[in-house]
Amino acid sequence: MLSSAAAMWLDTNLAGFDHFFLSIQHFFADKAGVVLTPFFRFITFMGEKGWPFFLLAFLFLLFANTRDLGVCIFGAVCCGALITNVILKDNVARLRPFENSIEYELWWMAVGSPAEEGFSFPSGHVTACAAGMTAITMMRGKKWILPSIVIVLLMAISRNYLMAHYPSDVIAAILIGVFSGIVSWFITQLIFRFLNRNRAKVPFFGWILDFDIRDVLPFLPRREKKAAPAPAQKKASAAGDDDVKTYSSRRQKADAAPAEDVKPAPARPAAKEESAAPARRAAHTAAEPAKAAPARSGGRHAIPEGARSSRPKAPGTYQGKH
Repeated sequence: MLSSAAAMWLDTNLAGFDHFFLSIQHFFADKAGVVLTPFFRFITFMGEKGWPFFLLAFLFLLFANTRDLGVCIFGAVCCGALITNVILKDNVARLRPFENSIEYELWWMAVGSPAEEGFSFPSGHVTACAAGMTAITMMRGKKWILPSIVIVLLMAISRNYLMAHYPSDVIAAILIGVFSGIVSWFITQLIFRFLNRNRAKVPFFGWILDFDIRDVLPFLPRREKKAAPAPAQKKASAAGDDDVKTYSSRRQKADAAPAEDVKPAPARPAAKEESAAPARRAAHTAAEPAKAAPARSGGRHAIPEGARSSRPKAPGTYQGKH
């Protein structure tokens, strides 16, 4: 098979880089191949044609709360497969390591890896794995970053360990997979935003968003549906919102009033107040009337002595004793 100019450039300029990491893989295969070879063969089987991610996408599509995740994973793996298997592999046409070098062929035979068809650049296994894990991370948050890194690295190492790909093949596949996952995430956001915006106009859109397999199959547990609030509660909450808006508008008007309308009361000097206190007390004492003289005997109707002497006498009135 003839290689393209791009494949010859990769084999020439990245030969040292690829040989260094493949020699490390061969060292571990030589020392612990009995344990590592079955493990990495199982890992590479799990990435064959991206079938685990297609299966996950199909399962997630059956449930309403994970349908967006299923769409994102499916789109990411398909995008990665389009770039890798359709566009790059046949155009670059880079031979696999065991087909391109006698040394790599001996290492491949020592590992006992099965023969694989197709070209080497980039790795389809790693592209599908990186695309699917990137889609999960983008849809479900940062907690999936570390598991995604571990899974993708295991897939990449397995392809180098079995001498099916060069290290430069898996690095390019990782970049393509991450790119595919991000593109699929953007497209998924646009799709579900469009469906939610037009679900009232097109009933089929609402069915796409709300369909759940648990509502169809009787042996699956029913999903919990949130009950809509009662009309009375809605009215009460609306009335409370109106009160808050009215209070807020009044408060804003009060705060917006000009400052010159409010005239502060003049402050009284403290020094004058303290100096005038003794004079006020003296004037108050002088203005108090004299204490009334003690009343004479005669009960509670007796007239005080001072009050009897000071009463004016009208002419012709009786002045004697009662």
